[in-house]
Amino acid sequence: MATWDVSTLLSEDRRHLLHPLYHPADHAEPHVWVRGKGIFLTDASGREYIDGLSGLWNVNVGHGRHELAAAAAEQMSNLAFTTNYAGSANVPAIRLAHRLTELTYPNLKAVFFTSGGAESNESAFKTARFYWKAKGRPDKVKFIARQYAYHGVTLAAMSATGIPIYTKMFEPRVPHFLHTAAPYAYRLEGVKPGETAGQAAARMLEETILREGPETVAAFIAEPVQGAGGIIVPPDDYFPQVREVCTKYDVLFIADEVITGFGRTGRWFALQRWSVQPDILSFAKGITSGYLPLGGIMVSDTIHQAMLSVPYADRWMHAYTYSGHATCCAVALRNLEILVKEDLVERAEKMGKRLLEGARTLLDLKAVGEVRGLGLMVGVELVADRASKAAFDPAQNVIGRVRKELEARGLFTRAVRDIILLAPPLIITEAEVDRIIEILRGGISAVLPDRA
Repeated sequence: MATWDVSTLLSEDRRHLLHPLYHPADHAEPHVWVRGKGIFLTDASGREYIDGLSGLWNVNVGHGRHELAAAAAEQMSNLAFTTNYAGSANVPAIRLAHRLTELTYPNLKAVFFTSGGAESNESAFKTARFYWKAKGRPDKVKFIARQYAYHGVTLAAMSATGIPIYTKMFEPRVPHFLHTAAPYAYRLEGVKPGETAGQAAARMLEETILREGPETVAAFIAEPVQGAGGIIVPPDDYFPQVREVCTKYDVLFIADEVITGFGRTGRWFALQRWSVQPDILSFAKGITSGYLPLGGIMVSDTIHQAMLSVPYADRWMHAYTYSGHATCCAVALRNLEILVKEDLVERAEKMGKRLLEGARTLLDLKAVGEVRGLGLMVGVELVADRASKAAFDPAQNVIGRVRKELEARGLFTRAVRDIILLAPPLIITEAEVDRIIEILRGGISAVLPDRA
């Protein structure tokens, strides 16, 4: 087994490596990860942790899958990369595009590959504008996203993201991006008497479209379950009404399934649960289980036909160097085979119910305000006062202290605001789910003994 000079590695890290979301205060005691196996990560000090967020919501089939390494090696030995620009193609990209049409929504007929989620959403925004120009409606340029949305942090994707900390130091945002309410039932304001939270949030979307003018709105973008925003699960009546609103006003519906796709919520794609079809689908993360970077969009037959029928001078001039990367696509194909062979989509449904039920036992702790989840996405929201739903004073750093206690007990995951985020690999066992709950109870109680 290799040994590591952790002190030297961290010294070099601090001098030379810029990390995402970087500030030295958040990088004072970083982990240097060296191995992964199943649902576990091991750092350079030899300490093992449950990977409570599947890397970054993406290692769906777990760490250390030699089948995926073999798929990459085999493809690299034959053809690692070639351009996929018009006039060229490769076998894995063709096969993967076809396979995706079998797994996703029936109306989606064509695939464009990217390197990740932000690129996918950028592609979706550009494609929506392209479509409306091709249809002779060039004034439809606006995009509506939601509060607490996370769609990436490239400039247009950041402009759609509805979490202020991601935009503060990079503004101004790209013009024509705006936000409406999220179906955050626990904290949604403005619900009218007799209205459900889902009905209220869908109404607020309609009101936003009408205020802006339907003739100016290109698309509405939404995560089926909001991940980085706090694992916000919509009421069951929300997305069917959203689909009706978008259809009524000729607004394209972009489903950002970068996190929720490929089994995470107990369905291949999350909107299948509500029998709703988007016009454009953004995907990434779980398509390769994070083993190589790959993402993309899928478009409806209507949009595809518009792309095929425009004059040559108006063609879809959108591109990425690594679109349809042969090795990434080969790994994705093998990853999809694993998901099917091992029934991991169904397992996510089963283990997700166990995780959610276990997390709900934490409601006997006074500090736990709400527990919510869908499939293997569960959020535990901590509150200073359950009756008022008041958050803790940020100066107390309650969530940071809880995370530290969770790590001390062997669980590595992320948190936002006062919400603990959980999305372990789909291969997780019953005993491992129960261990997560045990760690959560211990960590929360240790930090907030007076609220245990």
